[in-house]
Amino acid sequence: MSDINQLIIDSSIRSAWFKLSRMYNQKALEHGLTMSIGFILMNIDKEGTPSTQLGPRMGMQATSLSRTLKTMEEKGLIERKEEGNDKRKVLIFLTKSGVDTRREVRNFLVDFNNKVVENISSSKLKVFFEVIQKIDDLIDSEIQENKNK
Repeated sequence: MSDINQLIIDSSIRSAWFKLSRMYNQKALEHGLTMSIGFILMNIDKEGTPSTQLGPRMGMQATSLSRTLKTMEEKGLIERKEEGNDKRKVLIFLTKSGVDTRREVRNFLVDFNNKVVENISSSKLKVFFEVIQKIDDLIDSEIQENKNK
């Protein structure tokens, strides 16, 4: 068996994600935030976003999302508004402070992505994205297969 076959793919992904997550959380803490708050800020549309769409976009459970949105509201980063006459539909909007904080988060993300692009050739990045997409597709297939059992 070759060395490449002895690697455990998910361990490499998990290790890289753990380090990335730690880096994001360290940066977020400098501003009194969490990584989750930063991701939510980046996923709220200018015209408002239904809270029901945020969880699936980010892979967050409803209870965790609800708690984080409450914290964000208390910090003055977001506001909730009912959509029209239907009180069950609530849109999340960024406040002025939320827009400013989102800009800081975006700048950090862009800076880090620029560092990656500067240090990894475009051909290697292309292969990376092809591989990660294939892994994502395989995961989706496994999940679907397990649902059908």
